[in-house]
Amino acid sequence: DKDKKAAINLEPPSGTRDFFPADMRQQSWLFGKFRETAALYGFQEYDAPVLEHEELYKRKAGEEITQQMYNFKDKEGADVTLRPEMTPSLARMVLSLMRLDTGEMAALLPLKWYSIPQCWRFETTQRGRKREHYQWNMDIVGVPGIMAEAELLSAICTFFESVGITSNDVGLKVNSRKVLGAVLKNAGVPDAKFAETCVIIDKQDKIGAEEVCKELCEKVGLAQDVAKRIVAATGAKTLDEFAALAGVGDSEEVKELRSLFDLAGHYGYGDWLQFDASVVRGLAYYTGVVFEGFDKAGVLRAICGGGRYDRLLTLYGCPKEVPCVGFGFGDCVIVELLKEKSVTPVLPATVEYVVAAYNQEMMGPALNVARRLRLAGKTVDMFPDPAKQVKKAFNYADRTGALRVAFVAPQEWSQGLVRIKDLRSFSQDTPDAEKQKDVPLDDLANVDVYFGLQTAAAAAPAATARAMAPASAPAAAPAAASGGAKSASGMEAFLVDHPYVGGFKPSARDRELFDELRRSTGRPESPALRRWYEHIESFEQSQRAAWA
Repeated sequence: DKDKKAAINLEPPSGTRDFFPADMRQQSWLFGKFRETAALYGFQEYDAPVLEHEELYKRKAGEEITQQMYNFKDKEGADVTLRPEMTPSLARMVLSLMRLDTGEMAALLPLKWYSIPQCWRFETTQRGRKREHYQWNMDIVGVPGIMAEAELLSAICTFFESVGITSNDVGLKVNSRKVLGAVLKNAGVPDAKFAETCVIIDKQDKIGAEEVCKELCEKVGLAQDVAKRIVAATGAKTLDEFAALAGVGDSEEVKELRSLFDLAGHYGYGDWLQFDASVVRGLAYYTGVVFEGFDKAGVLRAICGGGRYDRLLTLYGCPKEVPCVGFGFGDCVIVELLKEKSVTPVLPATVEYVVAAYNQEMMGPALNVARRLRLAGKTVDMFPDPAKQVKKAFNYADRTGALRVAFVAPQEWSQGLVRIKDLRSFSQDTPDAEKQKDVPLDDLANVDVYFGLQTAAAAAPAATARAMAPASAPAAAPAAASGGAKSASGMEAFLVDHPYVGGFKPSARDRELFDELRRSTGRPESPALRRWYEHIESFEQSQRAAWA
């Protein structure tokens, strides 16, 4: 039929992604790990518009990034672009805190900032590389010494360890543009050509040594024997070998890089690092130490990268150099890495309660029950239809991953009670009397007590729930709580069926036990305790601190 409208393309634009709920659970978990690591190192989160001034990215001619921008003129005629990376936005924000006539900062240095921006580059898509991606950035502004690099490299290793990646899986290649600068100066490369030369050398993995030599001769003007010597030196396996081949000996630049490896050894992550003279990073603004994370199995592309960029702010009008160092860490490649190493967490959809009404007349009371449970901090999903046939409500609860079902029926409601059944915490042969409790309406905030999972009453939420109750709500019938606190010896067995040491809600007991284990034995060996430990570990430190 010609008049029939053409079907829309259901695929997202090339190089982009849809995030369905299961994907968002994975993303939230990953971003939580990024944030938790940054918090452990004392960093603060920031953000900036995804739409940026195009001129921020036109630092030097010939950079690949300037050819990959999603840039255009907006309706006011301004030249703008979807940000291809975050560092120039960071530079703009830092400069806004500075008096440009004197270079004095209004903020107290050092700045330790992190962000997880969405970035856009029009490039060839492949595994671990999209045209849009989220990138975890951590940057330190105002620390000139090598300690800043040592901290950032430590943060990267801490993150990897938190998601189950070890130094057997991933390594960090480290080099220094200062060392390379000394080499190029000895080779006769003028300072004005230094950044361009670095960009050419960085292409070695893509275009090969022969083509790099050709470009060094044609674009930089080096003699062929000098170009070959530089390329040969970048193949050195150790810092000492590179220094000897390049003729820079025991220079200050070499000493600084050697001190970074020494600090890493003291810090406890020396086994993650290796010297690689071919790593120079493709962006022109790097000035000192540069580094890249790589998959030791050789399956995936560079996992992360960064380095020192002390001169970047001067490109934007800063009257003096400001020491800066940072890294970027894309989400696409880490997701692929987790799959490769079989450490992607299983994160099913879950909700604490499904509330079901017996018939249409009980829908109003059921909504009141849902309201009370939510005021008590419980997550609740309302079953949308009357549930005379309870099997339908059970099926719905099973699909949503509910832990309990609250049935609101006339008989219990007339007595001020709500019948609640636990679906996950007991074995199949457990009597219904233990799985199912009639809980007073006015005490729903303390529902866990009735299943033996909480010892202290949540008085404030209960009072709030009573205040919100309609005048027609029946008075609560007396009922006794059952059960009690679990003993330490039964912790493993208890955690087989429960997500937390107190049942189904995190508490200070979880935080205290987690902190104790982390300081002493570390990750437990027994399966239930190990699962619990890794789950508690997935929360940000600030979230754990708020548990009562």
